[in-house]
Amino acid sequence: MISRDDIRAARAPLACFLTLGLLWGAFAAQVPGIKAAIAVSDGVFGLCLLFAALGTIVAMWLAPRLDGRLGRHTLALLSLAAGGLFLLPGLASGPLSFAPLLMLAAASTGALDVVMNARISGVEAARGRPLMNFAHAVFSMGYAVSALVAGLLREQGWPPVAVFGLIALVNLVLVRQAAGDCGAPIDDTPDTQGPAAQGLILLGGLVILIGFMAENATEGWSALHLERSLGGGAAEGAMGPAILGVTMAAGRLGGQALVTRFSEITVLALAAALAACGAFTAAFATGLAPAYAGFAVLGLGVSVVAPMAFSYVGRNVGNRARTAAIARISMIGYTGFFIGPPVMGFISEAIGLGWSFAAMGLALLTITFLLAPLLATRHRRRHAG
Repeated sequence: MISRDDIRAARAPLACFLTLGLLWGAFAAQVPGIKAAIAVSDGVFGLCLLFAALGTIVAMWLAPRLDGRLGRHTLALLSLAAGGLFLLPGLASGPLSFAPLLMLAAASTGALDVVMNARISGVEAARGRPLMNFAHAVFSMGYAVSALVAGLLREQGWPPVAVFGLIALVNLVLVRQAAGDCGAPIDDTPDTQGPAAQGLILLGGLVILIGFMAENATEGWSALHLERSLGGGAAEGAMGPAILGVTMAAGRLGGQALVTRFSEITVLALAAALAACGAFTAAFATGLAPAYAGFAVLGLGVSVVAPMAFSYVGRNVGNRARTAAIARISMIGYTGFFIGPPVMGFISEAIGLGWSFAAMGLALLTITFLLAPLLATRHRRRHAG
């Protein structure tokens, strides 16, 4: 169980997890409105998202250096920047303005993501308590509430910039919590990583990449699938990312209970398979109810994939290497978080939106049948040696 002392010790990064949940939840619910406002096809919209992803990956690469300069102020400043910059894409009137403005907003969240995950891992190591699943559950809860509220506001006629303005005001309260960060800046010294740790980071990073690719692709396109493919309204469309957020929060809160009875690798493999089943169900749904069920199952399964990999890698590298390992695994893994939506757009343009969800299901199965067994083999060899 998570105690009050755990929450108090991790309140600064937890506030940042909530900030990102609120921002991306609102964005997911606004996708149909934003896409209509800039008047682009699925493929062009996906290209805009890919452009933003490239900037975000650069920001993740720079995050350790930024953290080294800003130190205890990093979380607060990045949270403040993210809340303000998300106002900009809502003002765009075409793809040429939307892409660079979204790139700036997404880059701020990418850098923040690296630092806050490293801070949570540091608190885990200092207290000897698992917190990663809980931290990601906070993101999911914020995401679900934000997506639902944003969808209702859109149905009432609120423009995207007004919705993001409301989120920015709420974020000011969270920035105050982030300002209390006491964590050590990321140590990105190259010689803290040995060959064994590098292999672990690569495999763990690929697991996170696929998990986040499926998660964010669903977050970004579920509302459009429900509205365009299945005839739902704005509020019914917003239920897609909201359901995903709620079930992901529930899955992450229950994830730690599962690892007390089963190995992390077993939970990882089964969770990815469950998420794949949900993706296939949503892909081939013929009505809103089965699509909702598919997104719920997908959320439950995919919820523990990334936190489990973060925790597994953080626990299996040395103390000196931990923060650098989290930074590097984030760079690999969060690539999936940002390439998922554009990949969905390209597949949707080529063969249909439903089939793009099926492609995410196939990607998730590679965790079950390839990456999880490779991680298990590496773990056995390490302990045998």
